[in-house]
Amino acid sequence: MPAVSRIDPKTIFTPEEWRRLTSRTPWRGLWLVLHAWGTIAASIALVTMWPNPLTWLVAVMLAGTRQLGLAILMHEAAHGGLHTDKTLNEWIGQWLCAVPVGADLSSYRSYHLQHHRFTQQPEDPDLSLSAPFPVTTDSYRRKAVRDLTGQTFVKQRLPLLLALFKPAEGDASIAHESFVSAGKDKTVRFLVVNALLFLLCWLAGAGVWFVGVWLLAMATWLPFVTRIRNIAEHACTSTGEDPFSHARTTLANPIERALIAPYWVNYHAEHHLFMYLPCYRLPDAHRLLVEKGLIKRMEVRPGYLEVMRLATSRQRAASTASG
Repeated sequence: MPAVSRIDPKTIFTPEEWRRLTSRTPWRGLWLVLHAWGTIAASIALVTMWPNPLTWLVAVMLAGTRQLGLAILMHEAAHGGLHTDKTLNEWIGQWLCAVPVGADLSSYRSYHLQHHRFTQQPEDPDLSLSAPFPVTTDSYRRKAVRDLTGQTFVKQRLPLLLALFKPAEGDASIAHESFVSAGKDKTVRFLVVNALLFLLCWLAGAGVWFVGVWLLAMATWLPFVTRIRNIAEHACTSTGEDPFSHARTTLANPIERALIAPYWVNYHAEHHLFMYLPCYRLPDAHRLLVEKGLIKRMEVRPGYLEVMRLATSRQRAASTASG
């Protein structure tokens, strides 16, 4: 099947609007990476200073969301938007964003650009993430339980660890349903960087919280919000020819941005329409599309709860049809 159609931005935006949307500042991406790591450090500091069940829960949720944030910033680097200097963009995207959470920038880029080229088409490598939806509430609940109890984490990561002790059998670039990268060298980089993070936490007197916050968040909250992100972006969207309808924008509130959708990842329809816009310009692109009346062609939902209702509507639809 041919690649999906592309929208010529010159048919939508004035030259001044497009210049403003595509403008990049080298410090902005650096600030976002610093913000992600600063939030993770603050989460660990919070539970270190006030160790109780509530602060621990908040710390795990915040850290897990910012781990997703690191993956999102790796995604930004894959589009060349993290820094105006290509070398810095690649280094920051790989070593400060991708490797700490078990990903690999180069592998992810080749996989992800194919997703953009064939969005919602049979050749889309992410199609299996959206095709099963809508599902029943019970089906989604089982998936969420597996995420929050660490079963998804073990399923994704354990084979990569065990592969270190087996003869080489090829190098799959992406562990399915995740941004996690397969391959012995990538797994070793992940382990070495996480060992360094443990050392930093231990030297700061918070070694136990490397496990209790950083690793626990990676094993529970990160898979959970990654699944929600995957569902929100493409589940129950159109597979037709109009590129305005291939992805969804979710109008996240402040709590959702803090715990589910960091760094404007919720503006996914705008990203697919104009994939080389810096992530921090996506809200402006959304505003302009609203002003120009084009938002009516897009799939936009008022929040993640509404998206999850849509994605788990199969059972209710069947009940309605039966009476």
